[in-house]
Amino acid sequence: MTCTGNEPFADHPASVTPDGAAWLASAGTYPRSTPALWRERPDAPVVLPCGTAFDVVNAPAMFGRRMLDRLWAEGPGSGPVAVHRGRMLLFTAPGTAHRLPSLLEWEEWGARGRQAGGGRTAAVPPLLCHGTGDAVTVPAPGGKPAASRWLVAPDTRHPWLPGPEILLWAAVRAARAAVRISIFPPADQDAKVYDVSRRR
Repeated sequence: MTCTGNEPFADHPASVTPDGAAWLASAGTYPRSTPALWRERPDAPVVLPCGTAFDVVNAPAMFGRRMLDRLWAEGPGSGPVAVHRGRMLLFTAPGTAHRLPSLLEWEEWGARGRQAGGGRTAAVPPLLCHGTGDAVTVPAPGGKPAASRWLVAPDTRHPWLPGPEILLWAAVRAARAAVRISIFPPADQDAKVYDVSRRR
């Protein structure tokens, strides 16, 4: 991955290497046409299918950034990461899109936990998981500032991609960091207080 120092995903866009572009193109039905398009139009994003070379976990920008912080500060790092239209796209191992939602449900951080009325799950936004049968818009390899850009650009033909367990760990850590947990419920301002310490 293209990264330097402690913060590999600084706010300046990263550039995809030729090997990274070849890996991205390998996901498409016609892997030779994507590099040809990028040679003609280096600023052109393309739509690529998920499920063979990669899956994508699509998170709201702020929550995705917290996940990314956890992955790099406390975990194994990340695979390629892009930003597209205010969402963070974390490229993951194939199969992650199928497995991650059930792991989140099992840990009670998924959609059912949100529908049940909050608690700790109120801090977990919906994560969109794109796998087999889905496609995502991939930023252009040039790395020019745009609504669609790379934060951690692919730089090899065989990038390391996190699996569902690592993404679960990052999502739960990011959610826990955002939730203030207290053993005492908030005080009811309208409650009547009775002194029961004195008995007749």
